[in-house]
Amino acid sequence: MKKNLLFMTASLLALGIASQASAADLRAAPAYSKAPPMVAAIYDWSGLYIGINGGGGSAHSSDDWSNSARSTGGTVGGQLGYRWQVSNWVFGVEAQGNWADFGKKDGWHHVDNFSLYTGQIGYAWNNVLWYVKGGASLVNNSWYWGDRAASYYGASGQYVGETVGTGLEIGFAPNWSVGIEYNHIFMDKQDLSWGLTTVKNTVRADMDVGLVRLNYRFGGPVVARY
Repeated sequence: MKKNLLFMTASLLALGIASQASAADLRAAPAYSKAPPMVAAIYDWSGLYIGINGGGGSAHSSDDWSNSARSTGGTVGGQLGYRWQVSNWVFGVEAQGNWADFGKKDGWHHVDNFSLYTGQIGYAWNNVLWYVKGGASLVNNSWYWGDRAASYYGASGQYVGETVGTGLEIGFAPNWSVGIEYNHIFMDKQDLSWGLTTVKNTVRADMDVGLVRLNYRFGGPVVARY
């Protein structure tokens, strides 16, 4: 009888210890949780934008009389445009106007201002955009034989041409971007009449301009994609 009681007591003790161990294991087992999905932040270049720019450049001109000049100086202006993004491709149109001071006021050739009307196509790596552009240009040139006070005044006015360029732009905030841009501007040949004479002279010119640009875009911020 005593042996049976001892056996039953030992069995109950063993069963209690095993139950407590199993409960401890259950409490220690970590709860399963599903990992949150990865979210990629995609910068969206679509929308209307406005900005300012500044930089410098040079204009080279020559004529039928073997005159030539290289006029250098600074420029500042602004731009207004619209872009829309399809996957990584970005398309856009832009109008830009700049005041310029290329060349001396009493020099043979002076650039007073210019404007560009271009289309763009670019490729975006999230908030980094590289693009090329091309279109029409209007340049206010002045040519002088002597200086502005001389009697042999050349010609001044808006001259039509073409432009090609490229730029790199970085979005540093949801609606702000900063970039650098290069433009080459071709000016059409101009037939000038010097002073009050009937003597004709054909002038050819082109320009190279480098700019730093700051843009503000109206529209949605970064787009989250899963």
